[in-house]
Amino acid sequence: MQHTFFITATGVGTGLTSVSLGLVRALDQLGVKVAFCKPIAQRSGNDRGPERSTHMAQATLGLKPAEPLRLSDAQQKLAQGDADAFMEDVIQVYQQSAGDAEVVIVEGLVPLADNNYIDRLNQDMAKALDADIILVAAKNADSTAQLNERIKMAASLFGGFNNPRLLGCVLNKVGAPDLEYQQVVATEEPTSEEPENIGLERIIASLPVFSQQHFRCLGAIRWQPHLVAPRTRDVCDYLNAEIINEGQLLERRVQNITVCARTMKNMLQTLKAGTLVVIPGDREDILVASCMAALNGVPLAGILLTGSLHPDPNVMALCQAALKTGLPVLLVGGNTFKVAQQLNSMNTEVPPDDIERINNVMDSTAADLDARWLIERTHVRLEKRLSPPAFRYQLVQRARANPKRIVLPEGDEPRTVQAAALCHQKGIARCVLLGKTDEVHRVAASYNVVLPEDIEIIDPETVYRHYVAPMVTLRKHKGLTEPMAEAMLEDTVVLATMMLAQGDVDGLVSGAVHTTANTIRPALQLIKTKPDAALVSSIFFMLLPDQPVIYGDCAVNPDPNAEELADIAIQSGDSAIAFGIEPRIAMISYSTGKSGSGSDVEKVREATRLAQEKRPDLVIDGPLQYDAASVPSVAKSKAPDSPVAGKANVFIFPDLNTGNTTYKAVQRSANLVSIGPMLQGLRKPVNDLSRGASVDDIVYTIALTAIQASA
Repeated sequence: MQHTFFITATGVGTGLTSVSLGLVRALDQLGVKVAFCKPIAQRSGNDRGPERSTHMAQATLGLKPAEPLRLSDAQQKLAQGDADAFMEDVIQVYQQSAGDAEVVIVEGLVPLADNNYIDRLNQDMAKALDADIILVAAKNADSTAQLNERIKMAASLFGGFNNPRLLGCVLNKVGAPDLEYQQVVATEEPTSEEPENIGLERIIASLPVFSQQHFRCLGAIRWQPHLVAPRTRDVCDYLNAEIINEGQLLERRVQNITVCARTMKNMLQTLKAGTLVVIPGDREDILVASCMAALNGVPLAGILLTGSLHPDPNVMALCQAALKTGLPVLLVGGNTFKVAQQLNSMNTEVPPDDIERINNVMDSTAADLDARWLIERTHVRLEKRLSPPAFRYQLVQRARANPKRIVLPEGDEPRTVQAAALCHQKGIARCVLLGKTDEVHRVAASYNVVLPEDIEIIDPETVYRHYVAPMVTLRKHKGLTEPMAEAMLEDTVVLATMMLAQGDVDGLVSGAVHTTANTIRPALQLIKTKPDAALVSSIFFMLLPDQPVIYGDCAVNPDPNAEELADIAIQSGDSAIAFGIEPRIAMISYSTGKSGSGSDVEKVREATRLAQEKRPDLVIDGPLQYDAASVPSVAKSKAPDSPVAGKANVFIFPDLNTGNTTYKAVQRSANLVSIGPMLQGLRKPVNDLSRGASVDDIVYTIALTAIQASA
């Protein structure tokens, strides 16, 4: 039986959509099959595209909610006394959205001043859908007493605290600055201070509404500055700015704004990562200084020139090297003060096309919600179900259960530094950064990263001599001498591998700036393969909308023979089991079953036979074409008797060309997250990164490595 939660706001500016979608993410992470419904559209501001909430659910959660009804139609029906007829339409939208979900999250309407009909609609919808009701509130500019009264008034609309279907309230934007929480803040000296860490118990104690017996605080969502940071492109569109240099308009985010009216020497300290530098177009000294900062590795959000004043062409020619780093430069009319006022009034709602920010908001919200209590309320029986969010959540939770010491040889690489800080903050792993201490701290400061006090930074020059003798012992059969070992240990990847070989760390992650060969070669020489492994191979976890699947081998072995391909299949099946996936292994070829011939097909056929003989406990079949392996309707006609066809979740490709091409085509075409490559077959965990890896990619790879180290 489906259970419905109706989510409604106590007023404007509470972040109703963020909490509603965050609750979907939280339940999904725990394995609940959840759906989302926005019965009635409520557009705000300059919205001209698709309804915001429904679009975000489609784009980020892989759900297919029905198209909402129009608010104007609802208002008209209420005025005509046809409320019951309209509720039938609401129920139809609900049923189309709900499908076979166990839990349905329904987002209500935001109450507006002097629009009592919205309160009536929320009441009618909650009743018609037989839903439990959850309020969403935010302090904003209210006092604590005013916030308490606002929650009390909203509760009264649904029968008050004695109504058993009124479960409680989610407090959003906790710790936000009183006036700046909903604005892009323009200051001459941007602050990097985090919001005050306010304990949940203190919040609950300060609000008398939570003393009611059946009314709970269901979450306190902490305000985080980076979640309100728009892209530089959003600022450009908002100001209708002329683009002087496009750079990374879509990738860079405005975390601070500095309006520079000072001399150059007095504003240099404001040039930090994520800062939008606003200057008159004729302040070429500040323009050049900002470009120098960019050349020194500071990823400014951009430079905004005012007054319609184009910089001198000779100055722009001097800045070309900095512009090639991706530094956006924009030009607007009006004086600097007027532009600053406009920026301070910019709406910081998440644009519907900003998928990265939407996901970050949902993940942050989900982490602060009491989703487990809600599951108990629904009596939903949790089954083993791994949606992509559930898989990522499981990775983090399993890594946190037994934190391992993971060495990062690219210790002064910006993404690696950010990932290490996040892993420490979340308790995923104890990271060891190899690099000069001063340089690591400089990189961290440039990217506004606060390094935890207990994070370990090791200068390679201070430790590499400890590993010379052990390395000579490991490689003496290859004629390695001490001088040769010393020279090789100057490479931080080799040094990190020796640290792992000697048991000083539990795992290694590299590849943000090194090639796959640079990462794997030292591991093969110094760590070596497991006794039961014929070779080292790799897999990617491809997070498809409905489930994670495994692709192997897409990174290591160019053209494995039948015996090696069978070993890759077995390793990949064992890896699937280790990460909570019940493997159904498809050996991929250009032919299905006995329909084709040729050396390539025969290799896959023989590999399938060998793998089945070696591991009869694994479900393996092949050769199968990709569509026969993955699409039930195709499988029914091409391989009706296959135990794998149509439902494969581990895909073994015949060679590196096929595997690497397929993984990249699927990843880019479907715009999905892939985690890996994760190496298999080594005695100790070593994992490679794509050189285009994001910070999140590195975090999840560290989590994978920590879990491997615990096995």
